[in-house]
Amino acid sequence: MKQIVTCKEMKALDGNMIEGIGIPSCVLMERAALKVAEELERTLADKKQEERILCVCGSGNNGGDGVAVARILKLHGYRTSLYLVGNPDHRTVEMQRQLDIAAACQVPVVNNLETEEYTTIVDAIFGVGLSRPVEGSYRDVIMALNQLNAWKVAVDIPSGVNGDTGAELGIAFHADLTVTFAFRKAGLCLYPGRKFAGKVIVADVGIYASDKVKPYLWQTEKTDIHFLPDKIVDGNKGTFGKILVVAGSPGMCGAAYLSASGAFAVGIGMVKIVTAEENRIPLQTMLPEAMLDCGDDFAKDLDWCDIVVIGPGIGTTYQAAEKVQWFLEAASGAAKPVILDADGLNLLAQHPEWKQYLTSRVVMTPHMGEMGRLTGKKVSELQKDRIAAAKELAAETGAVCVLKDACTVTAAPDGNTWISLAGNPGMATAGSGDVLTGILAGVLAMFLNKRTELPDTGRQAALGVLLHGMAGDLAAKEKGTAGMKAGDIVRGASEVLKNK
Repeated sequence: MKQIVTCKEMKALDGNMIEGIGIPSCVLMERAALKVAEELERTLADKKQEERILCVCGSGNNGGDGVAVARILKLHGYRTSLYLVGNPDHRTVEMQRQLDIAAACQVPVVNNLETEEYTTIVDAIFGVGLSRPVEGSYRDVIMALNQLNAWKVAVDIPSGVNGDTGAELGIAFHADLTVTFAFRKAGLCLYPGRKFAGKVIVADVGIYASDKVKPYLWQTEKTDIHFLPDKIVDGNKGTFGKILVVAGSPGMCGAAYLSASGAFAVGIGMVKIVTAEENRIPLQTMLPEAMLDCGDDFAKDLDWCDIVVIGPGIGTTYQAAEKVQWFLEAASGAAKPVILDADGLNLLAQHPEWKQYLTSRVVMTPHMGEMGRLTGKKVSELQKDRIAAAKELAAETGAVCVLKDACTVTAAPDGNTWISLAGNPGMATAGSGDVLTGILAGVLAMFLNKRTELPDTGRQAALGVLLHGMAGDLAAKEKGTAGMKAGDIVRGASEVLKNK
């Protein structure tokens, strides 16, 4: 898992290197420019003679990075030019220093944005500190750059992207490649900023973690799948966990089937589905590996299991509400982990007094619509800052919040938060969330009685989200994003674990 930073944290880490340790800012700027130049040359080396590179630079230190990039590439034999945006009187000391050096190296500065002749555009207008909408001449320049048929590279972050939320601040530069410095910024993980960034390279420029900045935001990586423990050789089906799936309204058994299938796919030992009698025959036919209970001896079922899944397809009737409340309250009293999903969340929104049953062992899995019902906020408002939304709900309830979206955010009550970059648009399909619920329960079960250090529930949930995303990516390779279904994700999960 790699640390992700907010704009405020990045500024503090940068300041610590300059003021705390004593590395001059011009040294860090030079290293940053060298890294950007290296990435450019990695792509352009074979066509150096045909390349015309324009570095578009603002008046701040991000602009200084861009000026240094232009100078380095010119000294390496590339035809480069500078186009300067902004008030010259507002240039930072480092930006002016870089302009003086560039002048001494005879880097040309163009006054007219005749962009058609350029094959590569380098965006160094705004850095991560931008928080206001892009307007006036800045907007005109970025709009013109976006219309070009050229390879586009952003320095640290595409201009116009909010570095914390990924929001487009009026207009944003559309990059094919972003070379960001030291740490990935949160805004490069979240849409639409992630889309505007293109491919992201995190470059080591000499800025490192510090005890003065306590990390709380992390990006899960594919290699993190190794944290999931293998089955112990002397185990049995009881050792590998017993999951109770409380799901399915009369005649609606698909969600229960997919949740149970997701749990089986990641190695759960036993699954029992508590559902309506009408669902017995189809579930026994589709998933004979699962046990069924269509009665009302809930206490016996709860005593049997290790983990409870509550909500998929259960409905929001009075009878469903009684069942959900009973299991939430009883699981809380028995200190058993709970995955609360779908209609379980909708019923929780209708009965906020049930939040007293939520603990750090509960994982809630709302999509944006369910999150809106839980918080009373509009989806558009939640989408402005997904990280803050997930963290606030986790802090309020004391439970883990898995906020499902194109980029899923997992937040623990203690503030630790994880972002998953795995997954694809094909996963926006009916039943995908039910599969995630089963996978999450299966991952929590992996750590039951295991001879390994037990991570907290938030970290376990983040690993489950990663596994689900990687499974979806495998499914997309096989079926394509247009043709994949939730069942393909189930099969992908088993394949991910097989090859981990």
